[in-house]
This record gives sequence, C-alpha cells and structure tokens, in this order.
Amino acid sequence: MKIDRLIGILSVLLQQEKTTAPELAERFEVSKRTINRDIEDLCLAGIPIQTTRGAHGGISIMDGYRMDRTLLTSKDMQVILAGLRSLDSISGSRYYGQLMEKISAGSSEFVSGRDSILIDLSSWYRDTLAPKIETIQSAIENRHILTFKYYSQSGESSRRIEPYYVVFKWSSWYVWGWCLKRKDFRLFKLNRMDKVGESDAEFKCRSVPAPDLSTEKVFPGGIKVKALFTKDVKWRLVEEFGPARFIEQEDGKLLFTADYTDMENLVTWILTFGEKAEILEPKQARQRLAEIVRKMNDVYKEDEK
Repeated sequence: MKIDRLIGILSVLLQQEKTTAPELAERFEVSKRTINRDIEDLCLAGIPIQTTRGAHGGISIMDGYRMDRTLLTSKDMQVILAGLRSLDSISGSRYYGQLMEKISAGSSEFVSGRDSILIDLSSWYRDTLAPKIETIQSAIENRHILTFKYYSQSGESSRRIEPYYVVFKWSSWYVWGWCLKRKDFRLFKLNRMDKVGESDAEFKCRSVPAPDLSTEKVFPGGIKVKALFTKDVKWRLVEEFGPARFIEQEDGKLLFTADYTDMENLVTWILTFGEKAEILEPKQARQRLAEIVRKMNDVYKEDEK
C-alpha cells in the first residue's frame, strides 16, 4: 500500500507545519525505517521536504512551498473520497476509507454528507481479485519477486516477475513488471493469473518506464474489419465501439468498420452475435467462421438414425 501511504504522508505535511517519523510510523502502522524511505521517495519525486534534528526538529515541507489547505474545497474532498472508496470496492476491506479518516483529521469541515460521485471497481471476480491485488502490492512494496501461473492464447506458463505497478485499464486489472522469462517489461492481466505468490527473493529496482497504455500501443490494429449487423444489436456496437463505427443501411442493417488486432479474437467476437452478424472482410476471417460453423453443425446435428 505504498502509494496510498505516500499520499497520506503528503496530506499530513500539508496540514501540519511539522511532524516526526515516529508520529507518522504510528499513524500509518509501519516502522520508522519505512517512513524514512517514504520521505526519501517523496523527495525524489520533487516534493521539497526538509528534516531537522534536535528537540524541536522534525519533518516538514520547506517554507514557500506549502499549499494552504483551505484551497481544498468540499467538492475537492468529495472527489478524493470517491477515489478512495472506489479502491475499497476491490480491496475487500475499509483500508482506504480508514486512510481518509487519518489524513482528513482537522479537515472535517470539508466533508459534507452528500455523495454525488460513486465509483465501484469491483467485478464478478472480486473474491479472487482482492487477494491477488493485495499480494501484488505487498510484493511491490517489499521488492520481492512475484510468482504465478499465466494463461494466454499461446498456452500456460509459470512466470516470475519484478512487479512495479498495479494497473486498472479497459475495465480490467493488470500488473506491470519485468518478466524474468522474457527479459522485458510485460503487462499481465490479473484474471489470467493463478497461484499468485510473493517469494522471499528480493530484487533491485530498475529504471522503470511507465507502461504505455494507449490504445494504439496495446491494440495496434492492422486487421481491417467490415461486417453487417442486425439493427437490434446496435446497443452492443455503441457500448463497445461507439456510434461512429457503423452506418445504418437502407434495409436497416448496420455496416460496421474498424481495425482489429487479433484474428482469433475477432472471430470469437463475431460468434457472440450468432446469426445477427455477417463478416464481410477480411476474407480470412470469413473463411475461418465458415469452418467453425461447419464443425459446430457436425457437433450439434441430430442423429439421423
């Protein structure tokens, strides 16, 4: 939970002129050594923090850089609360809500009783997702190698990675890390991971590039798709691709065009529409669908005897 603690420490420093490492350690229930490392990380991130020794020493933000906490409005605090509650929805606990209570001490005038933003990041896999995220976050904070079995289209494999980020994108959760098998940074989808464990093996942090999560990078396209859909599935096309991806024809059918990344994923997606879709291009996808339909017919045809 390192990033959450860093946010909490920064909030405390913005609200108080000075604090101490023991006070922060007690507040966030970690060791003094951990707090000292957190302060070092905040300094590396460009936060002008100074520490002074002696009876009246402590940790503070340098004069001239402090933000007046009255700049935080009730609306600002509601957005912060909504974000923290959204993390509680997948953590399986009230950790983030309790964190907000800790860092908002003395700022209750900012928190109103009305919540206008509600965010729930949980999924059908909540019971298995929360423990995975907790294990991954622990491995990231402790700088321990993460081990797991991974299932992909090419098969299943055992992986060991140096984990750096937990990522929420495209309605799914991922972990970004250095794969010891591939010798490169990789993005792994949590729902495809099993037997996730934090090993005792430590790793030294690399110079980590932020994951490029742009649609163009992760879904580079390359397969030009043209297909016809019946009008009653318009809602799905709008939900998944937006209303600009199809044109309504005179007969009421929807002519859909888009770029797709993977041929098998394209075929699988078209199949979910059943008889309500007909792929026109590419020819390879049309042939593959015809082959699948023939095989399905062999499986489901009635016994003629």
